[in-house]
Parts: sequence; structure tokens; C-alpha cells
Amino acid sequence: MSNVMRTSTSRECDPRLLSLAVHEFRTPASVVGGYLRMLQRDTTLNERQRKMIDEAEKSCARLVEIVQELSDIAKAEAGTLELGREPLDIFTLAAEVAEHVQEGRDRGVRFEIRGMGTGARMTGDAMRLRKAFDAIFRAILREKTGQTTVIAECRRERLEGRSAALVIIADEESVAAAYDSPAGVLYEKRGGLGLALPLARRVIERLGGDVWSPAEPEGLQKNAIVIRFPITE
Repeated sequence: MSNVMRTSTSRECDPRLLSLAVHEFRTPASVVGGYLRMLQRDTTLNERQRKMIDEAEKSCARLVEIVQELSDIAKAEAGTLELGREPLDIFTLAAEVAEHVQEGRDRGVRFEIRGMGTGARMTGDAMRLRKAFDAIFRAILREKTGQTTVIAECRRERLEGRSAALVIIADEESVAAAYDSPAGVLYEKRGGLGLALPLARRVIERLGGDVWSPAEPEGLQKNAIVIRFPITE
């Protein structure tokens, strides 16, 4: 497998601008959310009013989550994002996340994890890596329909004299092609995930890993993602 095509600096955001945006959005979003939660406790609301308030509060809570993701991206770009360093097995972590992913099940989409279950020891921030894997798994699954099987295959390889762990997420029939394809830039423009995918990429890269979409064939660019981490022997 070829080396990863690193994202160009032009794709990155100015951390100062991001920090300013976070500051400007966070306070009004928190204030609106507080008032909405107060209204939810109002016992005089009828059913229609309560439903409207509940929907507004959910949307406001999602906005607060996006602001937090934006804050984390700003810190990652500035090199100040705090990341834990604890021993973990990346294959075990991926399997644990996959077990709880619900995306696509209501549409008949199956999601399976295959390959090595252990043997990929490294140090990293387990909590942030779980969120990163969850975002990546959902990014692939949410675009599938019908009776489709998506695989997250765990395997090891040698890279420049070192052992590396790979998790390849693709349709069952496309796993081999995703592995053999030249590495391209991660396709991040996916609806419904907020900033979770751009944040996932930054977390993985700052923990020493790589994540990318296959450069070819064209159909795989949106339908497969490969994650790679150097691991201890």
C-alpha cells in the first residue's frame, strides 16, 4: 500500500478564526438552550407546544455539540488539543465501537468486523479514538441502503520496517480494492455528521495515525475509509 497523501495546508483552518467563531457561538447557544430547558418544565404547555419545544431543544443541543467540535478542531490546529496516552489495542477498541453502532440497521444494512481481534497494541486517547471510529463507521453506513454488508476488516502490515495496524471499512466486495488502491485524501463532506469526521481525522493524525479514502477507482472515494496506526511489536 502506498504512503498516504497528506492533506494540504490550504485545507486546514486558521485556529484563531476558529477560536473566535467558537467564542461568538457558544454563549448565545448556551443561553437559548437554558431558556428552552426552562420551558420544558412548564406544566401549562399543551402537547403540540411541548413537542415544538422538545424539537427546538434537541436542535439547540446539537448546535452546542457542533460548537464543541469546532473548539476541538481549533485546538488541534493550534497544537493545544489535550490527548491522553494510555495503553490500548486498536483492534479491540474498533470491535467495541462497532458492536454499538446502530446506523443503517433500520434499512437492512449489516455491519461486521472481521480479521484480527487483538494484536495491535499502541498508546493513545481511548475516549477520543472511540468517538473517531464511531464517526467513521457511521459516515460509511449512513449512505448505504438495502441489503448491504459493510465490513471493518482488521489486519497488520509492515510499513518501512515497522508493524502497522489497519482497519479497512468498505462494502464486503470492496475491501481488497480499498486496501490495494493508492491512498487519497479523506472524503469529509458527508451530511448529518456535523464536524465529527474532520475532528476524527485530526485526532487520528495527532496520535500518529493516518486515515484516508482510496484514490481510485472513483466509486471507492466515498464508500471506503482506511485507518492505519503504527503499533508496538
